[in-house]
Amino acid sequence: MTATGRIALLFGGRSVEHEVSVTSARSVARAFESTRFTCVPIAVAGDGRWLAPGPSAAVLADTERKRVDDGALPDAPTVVLEPGAGLIERTPTGLRAVEIDAAFPLVHGWGGEDGRLQGALETASIPYVGPDVLGSAVAMDKAVARTLFEAQGLDVAPWLVLRDGTPRDGIVERLGLPLFVKPANGGSSVGITRVARESELPGAIDRAFGCDRKVVVERGIDAREIECAVLGNDEPRASVIGEIAPSREFYDYAAKYLEAGSRLFVPSDLEGRLGAEVRRRALAAFRALDLRGLARVDFLVERSTERIYLNEVNSLPGFTPISMFPMLWEASGLPYPKLVESLVELALERSRQDRRLRTRLQAEDVR
Repeated sequence: MTATGRIALLFGGRSVEHEVSVTSARSVARAFESTRFTCVPIAVAGDGRWLAPGPSAAVLADTERKRVDDGALPDAPTVVLEPGAGLIERTPTGLRAVEIDAAFPLVHGWGGEDGRLQGALETASIPYVGPDVLGSAVAMDKAVARTLFEAQGLDVAPWLVLRDGTPRDGIVERLGLPLFVKPANGGSSVGITRVARESELPGAIDRAFGCDRKVVVERGIDAREIECAVLGNDEPRASVIGEIAPSREFYDYAAKYLEAGSRLFVPSDLEGRLGAEVRRRALAAFRALDLRGLARVDFLVERSTERIYLNEVNSLPGFTPISMFPMLWEASGLPYPKLVESLVELALERSRQDRRLRTRLQAEDVR
């Protein structure tokens, strides 16, 4: 690695969380100014093109721009990932390497945090922030993740999974009301519906199937929404716990990003009574999904009993100014720029470990 280190900040993407990604990237890019690393922005347009650092920096600088829209900057130079060679920029005069030491993916949702982008970075031999292909994929899939949580004895709300053709009768009898219906793969609460009456269930299921080929239905719990942030590789640590009081019936996309009124409490007043147990379960969930780097772990604490249910794990949480992941670490004594620096250092540490392992395996093959 160079003395300072050049880090490709990937943002935008083709999912419905594109705008959240752009907002996160502006915050992270500012934080890089206070670290020993240099930020190299790479915008991923809605049509899938990766823009070169110059036009990507212009996107970040234009604070009125919310998206890198399809067809935006049509004449802008682009970059591609070259297997084994890294990041290559296409210029009017030919190709040139974009020198980077690691990548910081901030492409939320489909194609960004589900293992696809991580696999592409692996083939190009680029170290990157966050979980690897496996961890990213299983964390993204709520049905697979819940199966793994239950195998580790971690409580989750009663649930079932629907696929195309799965009979839909008997769901209310089995799980009761209210229910939450959600796409198995997705983020920022897109496609999620709270169902209070049985007549609402078919429409909610159809809405979720409009976002994914697999749907999770779970029992609604009268609960407080608690979150904990995890940071680390082989020896992860957990933050203080925070709480969300949403402005709506649940913390949907509008409550998160579009409307005022939702309140965040960092730390939560449950910290003293339940903090240690929430942190223990957050670390257990992190290990159950074989994650590395970072995650935000979301819990439901039932109001009447204070029973703790693991809700989901986000392997690439938001980094906007009002995102819980950086707020939780700030409250735990790790300021935003130091958090960004720590994440890059964890990525480079993991890359060194992987290189040493490959070297040993190659030596064994020679023998």
